[in-house]
Amino acid sequence: MIHKKYTAVVFSFFMALLMSCFMSFVITLFNVGLIDGILIKWLKAWSFAFLVAFPTVLIVGPIVRRLVALLIDDS
Repeated sequence: MIHKKYTAVVFSFFMALLMSCFMSFVITLFNVGLIDGILIKWLKAWSFAFLVAFPTVLIVGPIVRRLVALLIDDS
């Protein structure tokens, strides 16, 4: 198992993986429709999207946590 200290990285990995999967699929369908070869086009888009999404989530995640902490009432 993975040590607890890596929780944020593991969370970011799966968040980026799943979000890039769904978003790239929807955007690919929107742009080209249900065509022959859609699976290959989507997998190419997904691989690129994940390469961008994972470091983005790692960088933006702590900022978002701070923003949420500012907005949430602790009482």
